[in-house]
Amino acid sequence: MTERETITPAHRFRNNDKLIGIGNEFWDLSEQNGLAGIVADYDGRLLHTAAGHEFLAEGHEFVNFSCCSYLDLDSHPKVIEGGIEALRRYGVLDHCIARSRVQIPAMLELEHSLAELFGAQAVTCSIAASTATFGLLPLIASGHLGNGTRPLMIFDKNAHVSMANLKPVCADETEVVTSPHHDLDFIEDACRKYARVAYVCDGSDSLGGYAPVKQLAELQDKYGLLVYYDDSHSLSAYGERGVGYVRSHSPVLDERTIVVMTLNKAFGTSGAAIVLDGYDKHTLRVIERFGGALNYSQLLNTPAVGAGLASAEIHRTSELTDLQNGLYTNIALFDSLIHTDQAGSTFPIRLVPMSDATVIEAGRKVFEAGFYVSPVFFPIVARGTAGLRVMMRAGQAEEQVRGLCAVLAEVGAERTAPLPTEPTR
Repeated sequence: MTERETITPAHRFRNNDKLIGIGNEFWDLSEQNGLAGIVADYDGRLLHTAAGHEFLAEGHEFVNFSCCSYLDLDSHPKVIEGGIEALRRYGVLDHCIARSRVQIPAMLELEHSLAELFGAQAVTCSIAASTATFGLLPLIASGHLGNGTRPLMIFDKNAHVSMANLKPVCADETEVVTSPHHDLDFIEDACRKYARVAYVCDGSDSLGGYAPVKQLAELQDKYGLLVYYDDSHSLSAYGERGVGYVRSHSPVLDERTIVVMTLNKAFGTSGAAIVLDGYDKHTLRVIERFGGALNYSQLLNTPAVGAGLASAEIHRTSELTDLQNGLYTNIALFDSLIHTDQAGSTFPIRLVPMSDATVIEAGRKVFEAGFYVSPVFFPIVARGTAGLRVMMRAGQAEEQVRGLCAVLAEVGAERTAPLPTEPTR
């Protein structure tokens, strides 16, 4: 029998052997310690954990400090009622046909509402910003979204996995490289060399901090750089009427700036919004028809559209400002008690650094004390930079924030264990 060939992967843009071989050990430890696979009711009462451990009894109450609903709009009565009203109005849960063929009018109503809110063109899609990214980045790579020139695609080293996963796909259309985190010199050198460059990054990082929007705008003006931002973590939580960090700060709001934002976080509903400026109807149709899951996947379901319309209306009122200020008050209180590299900003995420060896045990002690914060480790963060990720919300009570900080100070004093040796792959 002829010996069959095996395949040696190129690993040019991804390496699942490394990703899973190292990262899965931390996930297993998280689950074994009751920090992953948790089943709980909305009010934070433990029902059981996936691993079935009994170090915490069923019914254990905890405050969730690992939730992206920064303004608590996902439970706002008007948002809930908006979803119910739309479902009653149209009498169907899902409109199961591609939007390029037939769509319910509420979908267009939501896009018109978001367009007015942002002062731009808005396209919605189902699930999350990752769906939008899956549809848009290959069109940028081929030059069909842009000025017609295939760009050098620069992915920021810290770009969220929803963007980084598109490197191999984009590389089938154009040249793809990875830059150090927000390295403006790297980007400018590429702009001098290539006729067209597109930079892909987070506008608001999932581990805290914002992109250098104004400095990137200078490169946009000087070289025609196209910047693709995922600004999901700042939508609603930042800016007048909650337009987010990028659209609050970028002086370049035209076809050179593309912003995607999930509606699943501070906006409090479902799906995602693509925010565009200066694109003609023909290009919008190309996005709609050839943007992958933007067309052929299921659309936003009817209650999600109704909830989105209700949330958008809240964004037009002073209530949004009150919610933002409540969030900022809690962030400032946390910063006064626990120091992190993100201290002093309005960004709602704080990363309390721990060693790889201590982060799981620290997370477990915090959970036992009645607070849930998520341990983050490779590949979520670079190796050796693990920590407990804390997410602040407007609705958290002062005593809850103070209680969490007291526990974090206690476990932080114990993080003296040495770093582990490299996990077995």
